[in-house]
Amino acid sequence: MPDPPRFESLEGLRGTGKSTLALMLAAARHAVLVPTVPTPYQSLRHAVDERTNVEARMCLYLSALFTAAEEIQRHLDAGVPVVVESYFARCLANHRALGARLGVTLPSWLPTPVTYHLVCADEERQRRLAGRNKPTSRWDVLIESVTGRVTDAYASFPMHRIDTTGRSPDEVLRVITNTDTKGAHSHADTEPVGTHPHLLPPVPRRPERTRRP
Repeated sequence: MPDPPRFESLEGLRGTGKSTLALMLAAARHAVLVPTVPTPYQSLRHAVDERTNVEARMCLYLSALFTAAEEIQRHLDAGVPVVVESYFARCLANHRALGARLGVTLPSWLPTPVTYHLVCADEERQRRLAGRNKPTSRWDVLIESVTGRVTDAYASFPMHRIDTTGRSPDEVLRVITNTDTKGAHSHADTEPVGTHPHLLPPVPRRPERTRRP
């Protein structure tokens, strides 16, 4: 029997290289790059991002991800490999770090990716962010204030750690494509995402973090 089609996700903080590497990995794998915030959600995304309710934002992004998961599964069922730039791990880690208290158990039917956690020395990551043309939202600013919590939350997910510090995108891509995805994961247990009923513990909310800067 042929191997099942690959499903791969790139996770990590802003500036670690997710967007660039997602495009390159999809090309290398001859895969479809599926957006995890589908087009119908884009206007809602902008509207919710202007508000301060972290639970409302989390629910919107979860809904978008469940919708994207159905498209991902259709591609996989057709034998087409899939790459995504972030998946449920980023949504849950970011919003938990920002104080969301919703308990979330991911259903077993979700397609489960091989996940690469991109990390980068903070000094270099900040230089990359300073040189970007992408707009920065108030949520981006808030997440930058709790990066340690985001990283701690990410540790609950099975991921392969990939250090992008001092490496070109081509070099990082070679590391990813040479990674033994059948081996043990670093910085996480080896159970599929969603097997833990209490995957991420609540983080006490600090009201000042939900106000406009």
